[in-house]
Amino acid sequence: MGYGAMRLCAEGIVGAPDDEEHAREVARRAIEYGVDFVDTADSYGPGVSERLLRESGIVDDAVVATKAGLLRNADTEWLAHGDPDYLKNQALVSRDRLGVDSIDLLQLHRPDPDTPFADSVTALAELVDEGLVEHVGLSNVTVEQLDEAREIVDVVSVQNRYNVGYRDEQPVLDACERSDVAFLPWYPMAAGDLDEVAADLDAVADAHDATRHQIALAWLLHTSDVTVPIPGTGDLDHLADNVAAAEIDLDESEVRRLDEAI
Repeated sequence: MGYGAMRLCAEGIVGAPDDEEHAREVARRAIEYGVDFVDTADSYGPGVSERLLRESGIVDDAVVATKAGLLRNADTEWLAHGDPDYLKNQALVSRDRLGVDSIDLLQLHRPDPDTPFADSVTALAELVDEGLVEHVGLSNVTVEQLDEAREIVDVVSVQNRYNVGYRDEQPVLDACERSDVAFLPWYPMAAGDLDEVAADLDAVADAHDATRHQIALAWLLHTSDVTVPIPGTGDLDHLADNVAAAEIDLDESEVRRLDEAI
């Protein structure tokens, strides 16, 4: 189970939280629980999440993945910007905020319709060649884009929307399995909106003395060996519940029930 650091920011993911020390403690507690993969992005805050992770002192204790390629504004819009020079600039800024010599994993946050996809990916490959980035990942891509990117650079991860109630990205997960690429499902609990599959989740949850959200996370871990959920929270209790979901052992009939829920 990984940890998504988006929720360390203020409401709307713009600005700093009211209690920054609490946010830093959430990050530290995740590491204490055994989490060793943390996902963030330049656009979270923007810059706030990366800074808080550095200040929390956990950067050396986990693989910290960040993302480049989205702009953020005060109206809380997410604006794709995949210009190669901009991506390289973002990487330098993220490296400084995180306080590292080389970024563990830099992911293209979203393909930019105004920039050739290959140009964006090539920029990330060049960052690897320059020693500023260790590994390259993608986010919000199609199978065709994954294949195209793998012709340019070794892609180690893909981060797409996927959860028990939303399976549209199944072909991408299948492609990741075939190529042994990590699949990082974002929105893993659908922000609590799991009404469509609530009855099935609750039935399984009752058998494990768990919550439906914990079962949603446990199901993700059972779907594929390449899946690494990255639930995000700024709440210590929610963090404990999320990490505990990794210990839930679903049997074959329970997995099948959730597989067939939609």
